[in-house]
Amino acid sequence: MPNRPSLPSPASPTPSEQLDTYAHALLARKSGSLSPISSLLALQDWAAHLAASPGKQMDLAHLATSQTQALAAYVQERLLAAPDKAQALVAPPVQDRRFADDGWRQWPFWLWQQSFLLQQQWWDAATHGVRGVEPHHEKLVSFWARQWLDMGSPGNQFLTNPVVLSKTAEEMGANLVRGAQHLAEDLRQTISGSAAETPFVVGRDVAITPGKVVLHNRVMELIQYQPTTATVHAEPVLLVPAWIMKYYILDLSQHNSLVKYLVDQGHTVFCISWKNPGAEERDLGMDDYLRDGFHAALDAVNAIVPRRKVHATGYCLGGTLLAIAAAAMARDGDERLASLSFFAAQTDFSEPGELGLFIDESQVSLLEAQMEETGYLKASQMAGAFQMLRSYDLLWSRLVHDYLLGERSGVNDLMAWNADATRMPAKMHSQYLRRLFLNDDLSEGRYPVDGRPVSLGSLTLPTFMVGTTTDHVAPWRSVHKLHYLSPAEITFALTTGGHNAGIVNPPKPDSKRRYQLLTRAAGGSYLAPTDWEASAPSFAGSWWPAWQQWLAAHSGSGSAARVKPPRMGSAAYPAQADAPGHYVLEK
Repeated sequence: MPNRPSLPSPASPTPSEQLDTYAHALLARKSGSLSPISSLLALQDWAAHLAASPGKQMDLAHLATSQTQALAAYVQERLLAAPDKAQALVAPPVQDRRFADDGWRQWPFWLWQQSFLLQQQWWDAATHGVRGVEPHHEKLVSFWARQWLDMGSPGNQFLTNPVVLSKTAEEMGANLVRGAQHLAEDLRQTISGSAAETPFVVGRDVAITPGKVVLHNRVMELIQYQPTTATVHAEPVLLVPAWIMKYYILDLSQHNSLVKYLVDQGHTVFCISWKNPGAEERDLGMDDYLRDGFHAALDAVNAIVPRRKVHATGYCLGGTLLAIAAAAMARDGDERLASLSFFAAQTDFSEPGELGLFIDESQVSLLEAQMEETGYLKASQMAGAFQMLRSYDLLWSRLVHDYLLGERSGVNDLMAWNADATRMPAKMHSQYLRRLFLNDDLSEGRYPVDGRPVSLGSLTLPTFMVGTTTDHVAPWRSVHKLHYLSPAEITFALTTGGHNAGIVNPPKPDSKRRYQLLTRAAGGSYLAPTDWEASAPSFAGSWWPAWQQWLAAHSGSGSAARVKPPRMGSAAYPAQADAPGHYVLEK
């Protein structure tokens, strides 16, 4: 890469700035890294505009009255009707599993359930459509209203949950004793800061595809995987995972490793394993991750597999980094890439989904204050935000399952990976939040690489993209936006599942997954997400085979061309430690 222009050293903070940093960091620690000021401003905005909207108040009063009358009529009808003939006044949303048990159709539980669902309807109406409220504030108020409602859900309380009461009667309270033991164990682990024991050991049970580390620098290790076929596709694949978690989500167990699947299909695979940074890496920025991460890895792949273009693939933040790197390469006339693949990766952050609730100026200032003290951000510092985005799955269902029902779920490999969190350097994470999330510099052509902006409009390589239907981190409609930012041929796959489980989607006979797939020709017309979803053909099973066939078809030598596997490493990049290397083991 060209030499970067030298930047002036930042001025040392003044005593008053240091005091503010300390105060903001203290506030962040006390509030779980969530900005109470941001939420307070949203509440004030909503309340003030609602107070100035008599028409909206009348509508809400009328809704409350009609709901009360409907509930009274429903109670009368329900008490007179046979149990199997009664219909629900309010049906729970399709995705709401809290009230699926038959016990909720018995008296008095159906009354509590229906009252709760009516409350949800009223607060949804109350927090939306108030004239004058900033859109971000409206979303925040609506979100917090749902959180407070969920906290009081009859499904989360001992005395109002028929499943818990039945279990308690059946076991004569033994479930509550086990639940108390589970709670004590979890509190002990939280206080001590120790992680729960897991049967999945990195290098033994997960991240076990054979390979060698062929490059080790201050940012990452590059792993080259051992071939398993006599011949391979001529062009190698370079995987760029997100640095917020360990790389081995792409190399879990034998049965669900994407790396192993690619290797067994005859691909030469390289994967970046990012370093888990500490305080000494506080000044590493996005440019360092570009230069010492992606470009250093690409140089090594070119040396080990010479005279071949590379199929570059990015997952989550790794896909965003890849898009930046590819745009800079296109700008500079660097033609070493054969294709681009993006898995659940955003390039336009104007509508980042519910995660955007926790990324505004107030929130970022608290995170920056914490990082100023430590030099990095721990994943646990944002764990509260992720829990609330999926409060039923990650919080309330666990409370009921573990503490009230007294049960423990087994840990699978994906759950073990999810608990193996990493840190993020202060400078890089601040740049990422401000330049991409807050300012949306990349999609608007302002993101600088080597002092000059890059444009996603310069991406013309064949592109394969994957979105997942229930993604809370990178909503598929946001991922899909590359269709109007780039003129390239884009094959887009929309698969069932979430941000992680939708990507870890191995082919298997009993798979219940489905995906839609549609290709937009280079320079073709833009198809909006709703229209795309209506017109894209649907297929049963995993999208992995479709992507692998796409890779083979877009190889420069054609899908039928195979060559002898390259040797492990090269003179300039000798094979070193066995995979998974050292960085992935750092805690």
